[in-house]
Amino acid sequence: MTPAATTTDAGLTSARLSATDLTVGYDAEPVISGLDVAIPDGQVTTVVGPNGCGKSTLLRSLARLLRPRSGTVLLDGTDIAGQKPRDVARTLGLLPQNPIAPEGLTVVDLVARGRHPHQSWYRQWSAGDEVAVATAMAMTGTDTLADRPVSALSGGQRQRVWIALTLAQETDLLLLDEPTTFLDLAHAVDVLDLVHTLCAEHGKTIVMVLHDLNLAARYSDRLIVMRDGNVLTEGTPTDVVTPELLEAAFGLRSMVLIDPVSGGPLIVPLGRPHAA
Repeated sequence: MTPAATTTDAGLTSARLSATDLTVGYDAEPVISGLDVAIPDGQVTTVVGPNGCGKSTLLRSLARLLRPRSGTVLLDGTDIAGQKPRDVARTLGLLPQNPIAPEGLTVVDLVARGRHPHQSWYRQWSAGDEVAVATAMAMTGTDTLADRPVSALSGGQRQRVWIALTLAQETDLLLLDEPTTFLDLAHAVDVLDLVHTLCAEHGKTIVMVLHDLNLAARYSDRLIVMRDGNVLTEGTPTDVVTPELLEAAFGLRSMVLIDPVSGGPLIVPLGRPHAA
């Protein structure tokens, strides 16, 4: 049973980042097909769905890393495909899955690379760049790690440093692809607490891909649920997360309770449905 789409679209018509009739693929078959999505400004939106449904492909398309076969991604009302990469990087920051830092690079040197979109042959390192890097590191709590090699950091520290790099770009739009991958629960919560703070206290618009549905429900203002390259449903976690939706999207029988911390949905998995 496929649930009816749940949407809360008030205000999304003016979203700074959106896609219309988007079809993207790597080989002959498209990974996502005819997809429409609008990212609400000033909120945390999380894309969830089973493996291979197109979550990361959607994020990479929104970041201009993949050229669509058809359809349009709009950034501030203009087709992102026609914008210069440097201009996009000044507006939108992307943290990919499993980023790798060059060997021996220190934390401050890595974060400083976030200033590259603002530099050119006639504009090199400036006092403004220095302030942007210091601010990004203070916001992420990585300023005390400045001189340490990135390779010597824990997984949670490393993720904070990569987020600091995207913040050093001084963008209002942040796209985070699996920011909690390979982190234990405590470090994952630390990173998502930071994401919440960036949105709630600093006005960032954030789009994440997450696998953990309970963390997605707790830390998101809006969920986009994908399956087979399409948006199955979207809306607030309370509206979207139902036993029917979880079975339709993930093939998972579950109970949905009330999270005593957030007041939102809390998923208790019961296993796969038994074959008839």
